[in-house]
Amino acid sequence: MTLTDMLLLGGAGLMAGVVNAVAGGGTFFTFSALVGVGIPPIAANATSSVAVWPGSIASMAAYRQEVVAHGRRFALLGVVSLAGAAIGAWLLLRLEDAQFRVLVPWLLLVATLLFAFSPRLTAYLRARGRRERQEDAAERPPGGAVSHIAGAVIQFLVAIYGGFFGAGMGILMLAALAVTEGDDFHRINAAKVLLSVLINGIAIVLFIADGLVRWPAALIVMATCIAGGYLGVVVAKRVPVEWVRRFVVSVGAGLTAWFFLVP
Repeated sequence: MTLTDMLLLGGAGLMAGVVNAVAGGGTFFTFSALVGVGIPPIAANATSSVAVWPGSIASMAAYRQEVVAHGRRFALLGVVSLAGAAIGAWLLLRLEDAQFRVLVPWLLLVATLLFAFSPRLTAYLRARGRRERQEDAAERPPGGAVSHIAGAVIQFLVAIYGGFFGAGMGILMLAALAVTEGDDFHRINAAKVLLSVLINGIAIVLFIADGLVRWPAALIVMATCIAGGYLGVVVAKRVPVEWVRRFVVSVGAGLTAWFFLVP
């Protein structure tokens, strides 16, 4: 690994930590940088997952009160998340790098569109979920089983995607949880963080067992990503979230175009 490679990975990790702390989207930076220094796409995906996982654990620690308070409510979602993530990671491990490389620009395109339209998507689904809960309250006791089963099915599908690739997974979870978990942002975000830790955790176990993780690169990205997480708190206080979101969407669009155009 050259000094240039180390600087690229360090810069990507720092940027990922900052944007993850403010708006999400750090995978755009870490995955692309790892591919840029010559790591094959599947190994880059696995290494990126390992590198950003400690940041998710730190976020979960910050939400420990909400996690403890609503642990039983999150239990079913946790179980289906583990199962879905294991399936997604298993599917990834069945692919060759050339096959996964064909999928990468499409995956980045989906993630970019999710970031671009996430405010509207979340607002729409939250309003729809509020309306459905009001109808349920009039027809059956609150918290009916149907909505929770539907939420578990959606979370299972999101977890498969998260175990396979993961960019934009948090946005999908926030949108889905807004339907079934009400309007308490901190409860929804706590659930998202907990489920992200579980999804990435089970995927990481499979990636490590398969020998995919490039540890020198992972440790560089991990260290700078943690530093970027602290810096992100400062950024969040001074820069509007919408500006950061637009920056992430612009980067995602550029990387998507690059992966489409470069063989």
